[in-house]
Amino acid sequence: MFFTQAFAQDGAAAGGVFGSGLEMLFLFAPLMLIWYFLLIRPQRQQMKKRAETLSAIRRGDQVVLGGGLIGKVSKVVDDNEVEVELTEGVKVRAMRSYIAEVRVKGEPVKTETAA
Repeated sequence: MFFTQAFAQDGAAAGGVFGSGLEMLFLFAPLMLIWYFLLIRPQRQQMKKRAETLSAIRRGDQVVLGGGLIGKVSKVVDDNEVEVELTEGVKVRAMRSYIAEVRVKGEPVKTETAA
């Protein structure tokens, strides 16, 4: 005879399909920690850095708007809006949240140095 007999295992003796709740906790707790440190934490840090960058925009900064337009901040209207000069004489008001990138920071206020 070429075939051997297959014996069925008892499912109750193995502890059910997934095992006990404690075994499930031991499986998913490390998975959740890995998920937090690889995905959630870096994303929060990136969002915090972006919020700091957007709140620090001042007159003279070169920015890229969400549509790809590049201009220089000519006026900070309020906490949510800035006025961007795209070219000489062409100014638009833009929401801070639609600024994609701050390319060049404006020059800091010049102080007199001893000669």
